[in-house]
Amino acid sequence: MNDLDPTDRKLVTLLQADGRKPHAELGKAVGLAVSSVNERVRKLVDRGVITGTHVHVAPEAMGLDLLAFVFVGWSQPDVEARFLGRIEAEPAVLECHHVTGAWNYLLKVRLRNTRSLEAFLAEVIKSVEGIERTETLIVLSSPKETTALDPDPPAWAR
Repeated sequence: MNDLDPTDRKLVTLLQADGRKPHAELGKAVGLAVSSVNERVRKLVDRGVITGTHVHVAPEAMGLDLLAFVFVGWSQPDVEARFLGRIEAEPAVLECHHVTGAWNYLLKVRLRNTRSLEAFLAEVIKSVEGIERTETLIVLSSPKETTALDPDPPAWAR
């Protein structure tokens, strides 16, 4: 996003806070006509800067009270494709990251409780042939949790 001008950066910031904000309100905030905002937002979408608009649902409202991070490891290279195929369609997996260090992948999962976590580990993760080890961290609280990106990061982050 280094090639965004200050107006586009402001639009991205506002839309991350409320993706349904009317373009008339966005225009007032950035000093542009609605038609100009429409065009800028369309270009941000076309360029892949804005990849969608999403509704954030309270996990607890869905009965998903447990948040956990699961490290997954194996030593044989043929395990990766099976693992990724298994977890790709798994709705409990919110994020899957290929990581450095002693582990192959880190998963962020949302489940109902520790019983469902135990079942997830046994039936989803450890059912993949070749998975050798896992380590699970259960989140007690999340003082900060966001998906918003800073379109104008501080100097130390550039």
